This record gives sequence, C-alpha cells and structure tokens, in this order.
Amino acid sequence: MDSAQQQSNDYGANVDRYDAYRTKMMRARDMYAKQYSNANTSIRYLQEMLRMQPFEVAEHGAIVITDKQRFFLSVGVGKFMVPFVQQPNQEQLPYFAISAQTPIYLALKGKKVGETFVFNGMSQTIEEIC
Repeated sequence: MDSAQQQSNDYGANVDRYDAYRTKMMRARDMYAKQYSNANTSIRYLQEMLRMQPFEVAEHGAIVITDKQRFFLSVGVGKFMVPFVQQPNQEQLPYFAISAQTPIYLALKGKKVGETFVFNGMSQTIEEIC
C-alpha cells in the first residue's frame, strides 16, 4: 500500500484528469488495503477460535482428522505444515485450513467421530475431532 501511494506521489501532479498511471497506482493501493484488512479480520477470528472449548462434532473452529486428511475448519488459507511434536525427527504433517464456504466443509459439518462422508468420490472416515 505504501509503495503504491509513494509511486503515485512521486509521479507528481495530475497531467490530466484521465491520468492512467496514477489511477493504476491508486487501484493497487486500494487492492492492498483490502487484502490487509481481510488478513487482519482472519487473524482476529483465529485468535478468538483459540479460546474455544473442545468439539464433539465437526464445526467451525474444530480440527478434524480423517483416515486420509487433516482439516482445520476456520478460514480459507489452504495447506500448511505442522511439526510432529511427539517425535521431532519425523516429517511435518499437512493440514488444510478451510472456510465455511467450501464444499468439503459442508460435507464435514455436523459429523462425529466414526462417521463417514464422501467428497469428490472419495470416502473418508472421521478419526478424531479436537
């Protein structure tokens, strides 16, 4: 945001009211401002989720471990790796942070340990919810 604003300021006064370069820099600044705001909202939401109690069913804030994948039902940030704490020499475990708007979240929502769901033709059984 600051870089786009600075480039626009360094460019000088408007040459005319249809100055494409300045408009491009202002749009870039606005885009970065929106992304920054969305990231801050996600961070605040994740901080609130840390205070939640353990879950009995798959719902927003839960970590769901299936026989094939691991999910964090939270905000859509995609795949991230978590070190295996009990045995530090082992590989990191992949998790997928998914938002409530994704189809797989809808397939998981309300399920309990031991239940099975099908997503994209692949059957998965829930092994743990925390």
